[in-house]
Amino acid sequence: MKQWFTPVEIEALRLPDMPTTLRSIRRRAKDGNWREETNAAGQPLARKREGAGKTWEYHYSLFPRSAQQEVVKRYQAANAKARVRGEADPAEREPSEAWAWFDRQSERRKAEARRRKEALDTVRLLERAGVPKNVAVAQVAAGLATTGRTVYRWEEMVARADESDWLPLLAPRNGGATSAATCDPRAWEFLKSDYLRLEAPTFESCWERLKQAARAQGWGLPSSRTLRRRISREVPAEIHVLAREGSDALRRLYAHQERDRRGFHALEAVNADGHKWDVFVCWPDGTVGRPVMVAIQDLYSNKLLAWRVDKTENADVVRLAFGDVLRRFGIPKLAWLDNGRGFASKWITGGTPNRYRFKVKAEEPHGLLTACGVDVRWTKPYSGQSKPIERAFKDLCESIAKHPSFAGAYTGNKPEAKPENYGSKAVDLSDFLRVVEQGIRLHNARANRNTQVCARRLSFDQAFRESYEASAIKQPSSAQLRMCLLAAEQLRTDSVSGSLKLLGNRYWSEFLSGYRSKPVTVRFDPDNLHEGVHVYQHDGAYLGFAECLESAGFADTQAAREHNRKRAAYTRNVRERLELEKSLSIDDLAALLPEVEDPETPVPAATRLFTGNAALAPHAEEDLEEVVDDHFLRGLGTALTMIEGGRDL
Repeated sequence: MKQWFTPVEIEALRLPDMPTTLRSIRRRAKDGNWREETNAAGQPLARKREGAGKTWEYHYSLFPRSAQQEVVKRYQAANAKARVRGEADPAEREPSEAWAWFDRQSERRKAEARRRKEALDTVRLLERAGVPKNVAVAQVAAGLATTGRTVYRWEEMVARADESDWLPLLAPRNGGATSAATCDPRAWEFLKSDYLRLEAPTFESCWERLKQAARAQGWGLPSSRTLRRRISREVPAEIHVLAREGSDALRRLYAHQERDRRGFHALEAVNADGHKWDVFVCWPDGTVGRPVMVAIQDLYSNKLLAWRVDKTENADVVRLAFGDVLRRFGIPKLAWLDNGRGFASKWITGGTPNRYRFKVKAEEPHGLLTACGVDVRWTKPYSGQSKPIERAFKDLCESIAKHPSFAGAYTGNKPEAKPENYGSKAVDLSDFLRVVEQGIRLHNARANRNTQVCARRLSFDQAFRESYEASAIKQPSSAQLRMCLLAAEQLRTDSVSGSLKLLGNRYWSEFLSGYRSKPVTVRFDPDNLHEGVHVYQHDGAYLGFAECLESAGFADTQAAREHNRKRAAYTRNVRERLELEKSLSIDDLAALLPEVEDPETPVPAATRLFTGNAALAPHAEEDLEEVVDDHFLRGLGTALTMIEGGRDL
């Protein structure tokens, strides 16, 4: 705690019950004989300040009681703020805190502290040799070209401390508080509130507003340079960054974590993300846009394992990219994914309990990765540090997006970085895919990579191959591979042959003959439609694989002969299967059938006399006699029947 004050410092403090002008303070000191006052131990309460000529300073115990209390109160408040900044008075700290403060000081202050301690050690050594203390102090002071009173003041600074803790207490603690003392606290708070904003105003504009407010409120101000130094000194750098640049900039101040990936092996862990290319591409339907690539990277070797391109990042392109990984290499154990709509789709990660996108339902089907047993982890949004594939995308932007083949189609990586030939060209999708494929191959094959695994010796391809060939990799089943393909629902087979039509291609296999005019579901790879499709019943049961039937030229006799050969083989095969189905010949089959007898003629229970109009229809003259005889005989038969039955005519 500061205990000695010059008249100028007393005037600046504005203490209660004390004069407010320099002349009045000096008159109070003269009238009160302050220079002659001593404490209970006989030590003087007034002294000349070291190196200040004739300037006197007085102990605060000479002040009125109210002024003494105010000095102590202000010191305690200032020391509390200084503790927050780590700059509290070493004399008021624990030894460990005092030494921590001492360690942060300049070498000049440390050297001065050591010089003072050597002086005190010399005084104690002379005293043990029998030299009176005042003589010892005088000799040491003369050797240091200072006064004895200064040596006594050093002793006061360490009077209550152990000798092992003297250095922090003897270090000079002067300087640095005059600007704050001459600035009105309200003005200081106004400046901080104005300057520490996300709008990040310049200090000069804040200073102009502060001067306007100070004139209106009557605040005292130091110079702008003094306040600039104070705000740089008293506002910690991390608070400055948070207030003016935001929380993202503050997170960047925290040293990033370096994660060692040598604990993995090849394909044990992957990470995937989408990247929108800075290139205009012309799609087959005639539209022009920037394509999106979904890529999957091996975390052990940094090799890009698979990639697919589409107009947007969606579940279908993610499914196809992971299908390429499963088909070519196997099933990874871990996958770090971006929590975007494509990766968090239920078709990809459905059933994952920590999928914090969309509504997670207990009855939803398992997605592709969940069904394959992949442990899905989610990365933080907009956090490149948690997605190493972002570093690969940065390299690809330089080697591929700015490729000479894309001159005129390159868009720039931000609006203000558009090239002068912006929008003058759009590359065809086939050319774009060809350049991207070549660029990724070169990216994986580049030698002497500076990573922990490659050690400036291997390429990503070499590092992956060495570990892959020495590791146990789980391979997917055929059913899991079919899950990686796209699904086209509600296709109806042909009514005659059972063939399928999809995206201009025809597909057929023998099993489809039994599913003519029926709805089916097919799974296919849109980039390899000629490889065929997998066919499912509408309820999800797998039927089989249907090959693509290529269209032949009208005059292509070779294709016609090949088609006829396959059709003849198919017909022969069906005939053979038919013969296997029949175990009886046609004669054996006929012999097993029983003979059918002629049934007896039934007898009616009664005979009814003919009634109705008996008049004869007009006939030709040559038939009249036969008609009359026929009617006569039928009438006579009816009459005889009635007589036999005992009935009256």
